[in-house]
Amino acid sequence: MLPDDLPTDMPSFQARFGTDEQCRDYLFKARWPDGFRCTGCGHGDAWRHKKRLIDECVACGKQHSLLAGTIFEQTKTGLARWFLAIYLVTSGKRGISAMELKRQLGFGSYGTAWAWLHKIRRAMVVTDRKPLGQRVEADETLVGGARPGKPGRGAAGKTLVAGAVESGRGKARGRRLGRLRLAKLPDASATSLEGFLAANVAKPVTVTTDGWSGYSGLPAQGYDHEPVNLSASWGDAALRLPAIHLVFSLAKRWLIGTHHGAVSAKHLPTYLDEYVFRFNRRTAKSISHGFARLVEQAVITLPTTYRAISHPA
Repeated sequence: MLPDDLPTDMPSFQARFGTDEQCRDYLFKARWPDGFRCTGCGHGDAWRHKKRLIDECVACGKQHSLLAGTIFEQTKTGLARWFLAIYLVTSGKRGISAMELKRQLGFGSYGTAWAWLHKIRRAMVVTDRKPLGQRVEADETLVGGARPGKPGRGAAGKTLVAGAVESGRGKARGRRLGRLRLAKLPDASATSLEGFLAANVAKPVTVTTDGWSGYSGLPAQGYDHEPVNLSASWGDAALRLPAIHLVFSLAKRWLIGTHHGAVSAKHLPTYLDEYVFRFNRRTAKSISHGFARLVEQAVITLPTTYRAISHPA
């Protein structure tokens, strides 16, 4: 259950998380929501070090680092600054660019702000999330600037992104959108597309797609497949598959508007993760919900290095 004193605006945030000690108290509760428990002897009480982010078991003396195994591990920056960065990321409707984060937090280099944002984005991936249900629309799109090359699914110099979104029925068909999944794919083959849907969509669920042959094996995979023949009557995919193409349009607009289109193919997956995190929490009652969930994820997300971020596998 979320605390009832979470910030809803910048003044309340500064009052609630303006000091490192306030942030430490909140992070301690996020790290041990059911209360501290020593991993050595199981005791439930610990001494708090004043100058180090360490809690020492009063029974056996084992030390437990508050930041170890989290995105904050080995940070030399105060927790108040990290919390402010998370708040800026989650409070803005369109998020924040690395250049703007650099300006807001007073970083000396763009690279520091960029690395912080990528660490925060890693915490946006929920590993135990439930697969999509209800009715799902699925398709692919190409992301990247205009470059010469063959058109369509094999366009040169662009990145293929697959998407699946829960869509409404009846009069609201294609407008009442549910949860979303996006992923970068190497190609539009049946293997890639079926693998994406198997990892993100429950069975048996009705999946509506275009007539691309890469989706022809969905019935054998346990899905109720509804292929749309775009060659018949009106063939615009955005009209026949309005839900997923609305998502694609909004995602591309976000990449261009917030990040100025300066997203490389190798880093695109982390930006897609951020967009999915935002989209799936767009109906939250307040910005505090996204902030609290991201802090919860931050304490269970393994740390990473700058090299791993700048040179993803």
